[in-house]
Amino acid sequence: MKFTTAFSLLLAAPSLLDAFTLNGPNKASMSAFSTIPGRSEYLDSASASMDPRLAPQAGPPPMYSPARQLQSPDVIVQGGSLKTWAFSSPAVERVQVVLKTEGRPLDADVELWAGPDNTPHKMRVYVENGATRPFNAVMETPRGPNTVAVRNIGQLEFPMAAQIEAVSAAGPLGDMERFDHGPMTIQGGALRTYPFDPNVDSVQVLLKTDGRPLNARLELLQGPNNNKQVIELYTEDGLDRPFYAIIETPGSGNVVRIVNTATVEFPLTCSVGAYSISDKNSFDEMQPVISGYGAENRNGGSDRDMFR
Repeated sequence: MKFTTAFSLLLAAPSLLDAFTLNGPNKASMSAFSTIPGRSEYLDSASASMDPRLAPQAGPPPMYSPARQLQSPDVIVQGGSLKTWAFSSPAVERVQVVLKTEGRPLDADVELWAGPDNTPHKMRVYVENGATRPFNAVMETPRGPNTVAVRNIGQLEFPMAAQIEAVSAAGPLGDMERFDHGPMTIQGGALRTYPFDPNVDSVQVLLKTDGRPLNARLELLQGPNNNKQVIELYTEDGLDRPFYAIIETPGSGNVVRIVNTATVEFPLTCSVGAYSISDKNSFDEMQPVISGYGAENRNGGSDRDMFR
C-alpha cells in the first residue's frame, strides 16, 4: 500500500512541478505587473519619448496671422548701422520682420545667418515711404540657432525702426483660400504682373520653388515705371525657406510685378492675392499716393494748394 502511494506521488510530481514553475509564477507575476499603479501612464510616456507623435496633444497651436500687432519693441537702426536678433532655441521656426520709418525712404539689407559664413536667405529692400508702405515679411528659420541681421544702408538722415519677433509655425504661410492668382509658374528670366483694384489696401505674395534656389525681384508700381517698393531676394532652398510678404497698396493704379532673375533652370511658383479690402467710394479716396498728394490733400485740400 505504501509502495503504491509513493509510486503514484512520484508519477504526479513532474506535472505538479510544471504547473508550479510555469503557470503559477507567470500568472502571479503578470497579475502583479498589471496592477502596478501608473503602468499605462508610464508606457505612454515611454512611447512618447521614443516617438513624439504618440504624445497626447493639447490641441494645435494658433495659426500665424501677419495682421496681428507685434509685441516686440521698435529698435531704431540709424543710417549705416547694423542690428542683429539672435534666436538660439531650435523651436523658433518662423520669424516676422517689420521695417518702417516716419515717412522717409527706407533702404535696408535683411539677412538670415545660420552658422558661420552661411547666409541661406537675404533680401534688399527699398521703400519710397516707410510710413505709408512698411515692409512686412516672414522668414522661415528651421534648424536653429539662427540670427536675423538688419543693416540700414541709407544715409544718416534716414533712420528706420525694426521689429523682429518669433511667431507660430503652425499652418501654412498666408490664407491659401484668398490667393486670387496662383499658384503660377514663372520661368527663369520671365515676369508676371498683377493689377489690383483701388479698394485693395494690401496684397499678400508667396514665392517658393521645388527645392531649388530662389532668385526674384518683387516690385510695387503705381504709374508707369514708378516703383513704390522693391524687394530683391535670394533663398538657397525655396521649398524649405519660402518667401511671404504683405505689401500695402494705398491709392489706385497699384500693380505688383514679379521677375524671376534666375536662369531658365530655376523656375519659381508664385501666389498673389488681395489681403485686406476696404470700402472706397469717393473719388478723392481713390487718388494715387504720389508726391505726398494722398497724405496732405485728402483732408479737404485742392490741387491749387499744393503750389502755393
